[in-house]
Amino acid sequence: MKIPIDPLRLVPLVSALYKGWQKTLRFDVDGDVKAFLEKSKEGTPFIVALWHGELFPLAAYVQNVDCSFVIMVSQSKDGELISRFLERNGHITVRGSSSRGGVQALIKAKHLMLKEKYLGAITVDGPRGPRHTVKNGIFLLAQKTGAQILPVRAFANRAKRFQSWDRFVLPYPFATCQLRIGEPLEVTKEKLGKDVLKRERERLERRLFDLGKDQEGEGDA
Repeated sequence: MKIPIDPLRLVPLVSALYKGWQKTLRFDVDGDVKAFLEKSKEGTPFIVALWHGELFPLAAYVQNVDCSFVIMVSQSKDGELISRFLERNGHITVRGSSSRGGVQALIKAKHLMLKEKYLGAITVDGPRGPRHTVKNGIFLLAQKTGAQILPVRAFANRAKRFQSWDRFVLPYPFATCQLRIGEPLEVTKEKLGKDVLKRERERLERRLFDLGKDQEGEGDA
């Protein structure tokens, strides 16, 4: 008789393996990370915008630069796993998405960013895709906090790419990961109606695609 394993009980083990794994990775960073971190600590809010499938390399990198994020994570069962994992690795999560709990999550994220000086981070095509299609939440949070959006892409020279909706990238041990940090994007002060949001989504998508246009299969949608 098989005894079912609760995935949540595996989080401590997976976190320990992850910490060892990320120490083997090498990083090549295109962009002035230290300047943005200093500005954040001085009170300038930023929200990192990244694709869901590229979360692992970025999360591994920030372990090395004394930086913690407040990250929006969905209220799904998968979200619970991700939330516990991220929190064991020094980040704060707020639970909510475009489909459930989004308003409460935005309010909590705003407080943490403005009062506690955390960097925000949103996987802008999460939690369920479509892949490489920006959702509205990041613009609502940016406008409420006065934050600039920082587009970031992450690539690995050797990695397992899963056949999930986001084609999740898992760098192999000792791989070299390249992080590309784009120019900050200031969100319009206009009311975020349907047409304005469409324009802002397209603007951020272009920034993200441009950062990966020389990567095979990554420069387009």
